[in-house]
Amino acid sequence: MDIQQFDIPRYLAALPLFQEMTPAELQRLALGCRLRRYARGDTVFRVGMPCEEFHVTVTGQIKLYAISPAGQEKVIELAGPGISFAEALMFTDRPYIVNAQALADTLMLSVGKAAVVREIEDDPRFAMHMLAGISRRLHGLVHDVQAYSLHSGMQRVIGYLLHSLPEDSASSVNTAPCTDAVALNVSLPVSKATIASRLSITPEYFSRVLHELEQAGLIRMDKRDIHIPNAARLASHTLQ
Repeated sequence: MDIQQFDIPRYLAALPLFQEMTPAELQRLALGCRLRRYARGDTVFRVGMPCEEFHVTVTGQIKLYAISPAGQEKVIELAGPGISFAEALMFTDRPYIVNAQALADTLMLSVGKAAVVREIEDDPRFAMHMLAGISRRLHGLVHDVQAYSLHSGMQRVIGYLLHSLPEDSASSVNTAPCTDAVALNVSLPVSKATIASRLSITPEYFSRVLHELEQAGLIRMDKRDIHIPNAARLASHTLQ
């Protein structure tokens, strides 16, 4: 993808946060944006660095993570294409509280705070969209806490696999069982160790759960590719 030819206003218009903005507003906002490429393994930002913008992954994958005093890594979020992050922190005038690293060759769009504040001052509706986006992220964090507290490791893995499917066929084990019985496929976007950290389980336990699901005929694995013969059966597995 040629960065010089990348149409930032058009890309912004496709994001939920900016869908109701006019072409003129998008053009103004684009002036406060910048595109950057990162190679796999590159650091995007570290704890303590100033946060003066929020980010959207255009292509690739960004890992947001924290390091414990003992040196252990905890993955907070995996931000794939179209996922934004650091919106709320940008308004606090505080530095980053997590680290970010590219897990693949990545193109990232950063939206500057000054440009966002200018649009909020010109149109209060934009502030409401920003609040909605931040609220969705907060809801996601609350959902994570509930999952870690109330659901078994098996349920978390199944929930992850089903949430990894296309939205019109996905189902969470936390809601009604999936009714879509067609065969579906999902490819793990990152290493098993990274996904395990995201789910707050050990890599060994993650691999064991996948093996148990395969033994039960609920999935078939081929390296990072996972075939799900029947999503409904998988979703209802922990309810039996």
